[in-house]
Amino acid sequence: MPFLEVLTALILGILSGVITGLVPGIHVNLISVLVLSFSALLLTITSPVNIAVYIISLAITHSFLDSIPSIYLGAPDEAQALNVLPGHRLLHQGIGHNAIVYTLMGSFGSLLAGILLFPLFMYGMEFIYPLVKESIGYILIGIMFLLIMREKGKRLASTAAFFLAGSLGLLIFSIPNLEQPLFPLLSGLFGFSILLVSLLQHSSIPYQYHDEPLTISNKNLGKAVGAASGVGFIAAFLPGFGSSQAAIVATSFVGDIGDEGFLTLVGGINTANMVISIATLYVLDKARNGAIITVQSILGETTLSQIIMFLAVALIVGAIAVLLALQISKVFATYIVKINYTFIVWSIIGFITLLTLYFDGLIGLAILGTATALGIVVSSWGVGKNHLMGCLILPVILFFIL
Repeated sequence: MPFLEVLTALILGILSGVITGLVPGIHVNLISVLVLSFSALLLTITSPVNIAVYIISLAITHSFLDSIPSIYLGAPDEAQALNVLPGHRLLHQGIGHNAIVYTLMGSFGSLLAGILLFPLFMYGMEFIYPLVKESIGYILIGIMFLLIMREKGKRLASTAAFFLAGSLGLLIFSIPNLEQPLFPLLSGLFGFSILLVSLLQHSSIPYQYHDEPLTISNKNLGKAVGAASGVGFIAAFLPGFGSSQAAIVATSFVGDIGDEGFLTLVGGINTANMVISIATLYVLDKARNGAIITVQSILGETTLSQIIMFLAVALIVGAIAVLLALQISKVFATYIVKINYTFIVWSIIGFITLLTLYFDGLIGLAILGTATALGIVVSSWGVGKNHLMGCLILPVILFFIL
């Protein structure tokens, strides 16, 4: 029966999303490429729509669970890089589980907002896309200028951090045939640098509480979800404008919403981006991430009935992913304190180093080492690590204006 086939694809997508969400270095794009590579064989077994349901279920689940390794282990992917520092702070306050809850609130809130506002997003794309596609680079320049100017007393250091990271990003993206250039780059800038400082400070993870009350206000929650949905809309149909860039743009508008609000914001952007990418596929016939590229390649032209089904799948998967993430987070919170923290840190460092070596060899290790050194230097300057996202933002600016 078609219903059972769709349900099977949905369940398999959730299970795959759990794996990609929890295991550093295994990304949705990697699975999407594998699916596309074996599409000829898969299409003899099932239909293109079922494969699309699998990919969307995988991507939505991943967007809910990818905060767990970034917060508990300090091993972020591109979408969660900015979550590492605030998540790490809450982890060391004994409320790492709450940090996960904040990201889930953002993800599910943005999922609901994206579905409710889907018709508006569809009509808005047709009008806004031609107006902004030629000026996004200059908009980003203005936003980064404002963010740096807000760093009173540290503007020079912030500028240096942005351009050093941007130069590193430009250098890395110019190297041909790298399998996973973002993995060592972001792991070094945001993960390793924090983990190594923790080792030097002889940090330990305190007892983690599972039932501490949430402290985010309704106002900040609304601002975070609203901003995530808004910039997720922008990120979904502008090439090269990813989740982390969108998070930096959003923070310039929402102001200080605390660690809790920021975690909610970043958690929501990736999910909003994925939902709104479904609209770009239908309205603009453009794919803005690896998952949607695979869906587009397999399906070809999409129909409105298929889009409605994909949104229903996203809502069901999102609800299930919230429950899974809550339970998995509690398991992490329970057992991470029972393992020697130094052993955990060295295990993560060893695992990421081996993955980097596997993906990109000695060049990958050189990227990892350079990015880690830059992350430590910027931490010693006392400026916000958000300026290190220049590694992605500067290449995007140059892509748009050159």
